[in-house]
Amino acid sequence: MKRLEGKVAIITGSSEGMGKATAELFAKEGAKVAITSRTEENGKKVAQEINDNGGEAIYIKLDVSKEEDCKNVVEKVIEKWGKLDILVNNAGVTGVDKPTHEISLEEWNFVFDIDVKGVFFMTKHAVPHLKKSGKGYIINFSSIYGLVGSHELTVYHAAKGAVTLLTKKDAITYGPDNIRVNSVHPGTILTPLVQKLIDEDPEYKEKQRAKHPIGRVGKPEEVANLVLFLASDESSFITGASIPIDRGYTAQ
Repeated sequence: MKRLEGKVAIITGSSEGMGKATAELFAKEGAKVAITSRTEENGKKVAQEINDNGGEAIYIKLDVSKEEDCKNVVEKVIEKWGKLDILVNNAGVTGVDKPTHEISLEEWNFVFDIDVKGVFFMTKHAVPHLKKSGKGYIINFSSIYGLVGSHELTVYHAAKGAVTLLTKKDAITYGPDNIRVNSVHPGTILTPLVQKLIDEDPEYKEKQRAKHPIGRVGKPEEVANLVLFLASDESSFITGASIPIDRGYTAQ
């Protein structure tokens, strides 16, 4: 039997990168998957590829910074498949790379609207349906920068720190409802965003490799494997955990 057989999942920001890899793996393991993102063309393409490969997926346009969009996604999934079992809050942005005293309110809000409000809105509207299912799984994407500090990306640190603590609070709140809530904390993963940074700075990849003790950047598929574990019954005694997947970055 496949590891997510009969499960229904929503994955935000799943038109590329780690979200896409997670959606493809979930579908392979038997889940019905809602692909969501702001980029309609890419999202539809991912859903079509999953369906062409024998899985089951739909695409729903979503801007996680808008509560009505988040509510609409959940309602459409319930209308399509009648239930919801898994929510993966992956959508996120890094924002500007400035010290605190140089950041504008607009720049601060841009990151928090997506990285924090997006998790809040999706969780808010998913939880009632997870309760109805009798069992639920929420996996929030934080970051190594939700665990440790660095010399870059001030707002991103603050936002991912908020996600880390919201995860723990929700794990306590919804544990009695048999809903498990965990966060994953990737290091440098070779996503389109990171590839863009590499293209702009040829030394970026080498700099990041040097910060990871095992000596390379990660692959989206490696993160997807961790998310699959947390969305399956194999991790039934794990909730409220903050799990790094960073090749040893935060162990230093």
